[in-house]
Amino acid sequence: MKKRPSIYSRPDKPLFTATHRRERFASVGAAQMAEPVVVDKTTECHVTPGDVAARMVGYLGPVGDYLTCEPSAGTGQLVRALLASGHSRNELTMIERHRTLALALEKLGTCINRCFLEYAEEAKGKIEFPRIIMNPPFRDVRKHIAAALSLLGRGGHGEPATLVALVPITFEHPEAETLETLPNDTFATAKVNTKIIRIRR
Repeated sequence: MKKRPSIYSRPDKPLFTATHRRERFASVGAAQMAEPVVVDKTTECHVTPGDVAARMVGYLGPVGDYLTCEPSAGTGQLVRALLASGHSRNELTMIERHRTLALALEKLGTCINRCFLEYAEEAKGKIEFPRIIMNPPFRDVRKHIAAALSLLGRGGHGEPATLVALVPITFEHPEAETLETLPNDTFATAKVNTKIIRIRR
């Protein structure tokens, strides 16, 4: 049997080529690298693309003094979109159960390092959020939406309390309106059909 050539060898070509006039690059500084986002697969964290996050924030309604909750804050994409649109970090509450992600989120505002389902059970009847924005774990999406709705309330405001969520396309709720159906390549790490919904009360 004829031996296949190694894919790593280049027998007829030089391994090195000369470069000239290296001084022209001397003035170029070190490239500024963005801090990598490392997500443990056990978090079920699908990072919301920036453009999708911005549209979700727009669906919440006008900026105001609304207490706003992000129940599964992950890497903070939705919170960054909230802050970029003018929402005050003083009105934001982030919940994130993964300790490393929660620590990183502290620079954006108040982050509670808890399972959201446990937090909601304890907070029910004690606090109302007029605005909730979320990209919940898809496996337990119904539980997370139900927990979020248990905290959704006007909190003294005249406008309807509003929840905006990114959910699997199969998710249904009698109060939900579908605002967008997203392509299945929305997430870099998963092929899944999703949509953006809104619930107002």
